[in-house]
Amino acid sequence: MADETVPLTHLLEEQSIRLNQTATDRDDAIRQTGQALLDSGAIDPTYIDAMLEREQSVSTFVGEGVAIPHGTLAAKDVVKHDAISVLRFPAGVDWDGNDVTVAVGIAARGNGHIALLAQLATILLDPQKAESLRNATTSAQVYELLASDDDTSDE
Repeated sequence: MADETVPLTHLLEEQSIRLNQTATDRDDAIRQTGQALLDSGAIDPTYIDAMLEREQSVSTFVGEGVAIPHGTLAAKDVVKHDAISVLRFPAGVDWDGNDVTVAVGIAARGNGHIALLAQLATILLDPQKAESLRNATTSAQVYELLASDDDTSDE
């Protein structure tokens, strides 16, 4: 592999893709995103609290209908292995006044979340790719979208 970052598709388990979710509010959406990470064995349950704590200090809304909830740095010790989850909320979730339809949860040990955020940003800040993710109805579409960044570099 040309760089040291792990492809996003290697961090995403099939069971961590949930494309027809509903949430009562932002915190509910964050809990569900964290639960998907917990179900994949990536985190201890306390990481979900750290995701909510992070959101209290700084919003993880990144634009294009997407939020990237993740835990505080202090919680990195309860991450068992790096992972991401992708949850789609077709009806949308009020995220501090922004409409979020996709939440991508991140769990990373050490400073791994910085590399993950950078990789995700290249996809999610591209309006066409973000729209494709918002409209994805199968896990195969999500994998294809995330894989599209693994083998292209436009530097």
